[in-house]
Amino acid sequence: MRLLFWSAFAAFFIDQASKYVVIHMWELWRIGEIKVLPPLLNLRYGENRGVNFGLGDGMSIGLLVVLALVICGAILIWALRAGLGKWAMISAGLLIGGALANVVDRLIYGYVLDFLNNSCCGLNNPFVYNLADVFIFAGAIGLIFLAEDKPKSPKKKLK
Repeated sequence: MRLLFWSAFAAFFIDQASKYVVIHMWELWRIGEIKVLPPLLNLRYGENRGVNFGLGDGMSIGLLVVLALVICGAILIWALRAGLGKWAMISAGLLIGGALANVVDRLIYGYVLDFLNNSCCGLNNPFVYNLADVFIFAGAIGLIFLAEDKPKSPKKKLK
């Protein structure tokens, strides 16, 4: 349980701190783009009003927040009941922390703040994302590959 909590806290804190520094302190909201290692890494201001890649744009903020909270709750309950190993618990924490960080954005701004952009090899990627998205993706992949439900002991038959 501690691993899940601390990994969720770390993901949440790192995401929110990065958004504060890049978007507010460096004023990315005003200047629009900072080329860090072009074209591999650029900081580009974005407002995501939907879910991944802008899908679901136009959905109610309340619906998106409730959906995210229900999914976080379901993952938390499943992780605690399944008795997951160390790395799977960390993965669950990353997913939950990232999702909650994006929920906070929706509640404060009405959208999710995005600022990371990667392009390569002559292809211009128009999409932006944030560290919460990275944590959500890493947590989901970790759960897929690392989660093993502990086998339950068979119920004894009454004679």
